[in-house]
Amino acid sequence: MSVLEQILARKRQRVESAKGRVPLESLRATVDAQRPATHRLLTSIQRDGINIIAEYKRRSPSKGIIRADVDVETMVQNYEIGGAAAISVVTEEDYFSGSLDDLKRVRSTVELPVLRKDFVFDPYQIYEAVAAGANAVLLIVAALADNQLVELRTLAEDELGIDALVEVHDAAEMERAAQCGAQLIGVNNRNLHTFEVTLETSLQLSTLAPPTATLVSESGLNTSDDLSMLAEVGYRGFLIGETLMRSDDPARLLQDLAGS
Repeated sequence: MSVLEQILARKRQRVESAKGRVPLESLRATVDAQRPATHRLLTSIQRDGINIIAEYKRRSPSKGIIRADVDVETMVQNYEIGGAAAISVVTEEDYFSGSLDDLKRVRSTVELPVLRKDFVFDPYQIYEAVAAGANAVLLIVAALADNQLVELRTLAEDELGIDALVEVHDAAEMERAAQCGAQLIGVNNRNLHTFEVTLETSLQLSTLAPPTATLVSESGLNTSDDLSMLAEVGYRGFLIGETLMRSDDPARLLQDLAGS
């Protein structure tokens, strides 16, 4: 069983447990009462300049604990000061030590658009994300069947008015993203099987993206030159996590990366 399969298996157990605690009908009522402003992440990423989605991530399966000496409020305040276009919050519990509580704390701390980054496969998780304050959710093509991609993207974008960042890793996944109607596509430079990272993935897949899609590059982005190079081939957004999380001055680093 691959790491992705292990994560999904555990996530299914957690989703079923969550449904027992908070029924879908209750989540729907919460979402109906607080309808968020529509498509905030997409709007933020489409603005001029280098638009960085700054990520709060406690740990990863490949790197272990990334940083344990800073709380979520302090970090995302630094991200906002540094000019981040949006915040990504990793909410997967067992392999990344995240939680929906982290997302709620981010939502109560900053006004920026917030992305729930998790392994989403059930409509329940999208309602869960919106109820917690998310403006967008991650949909990983490698983890979903075609019908799931269409169902989840449609629910998020057309019914609830939030954005779906549809994540791809290769040419076949880019084609599937296009077929599901994705308008916001994230290209992950990390190989899911080897965990190796190369920006060539973003360079190559930029030529295969639908012309109407807004592109976000993810993983392995360490310098302003990296971002400028990818901006030249059409990327509008850049998701950066570990580099910022390890920084002693993430606000200044964000400004340096964006060339501001």
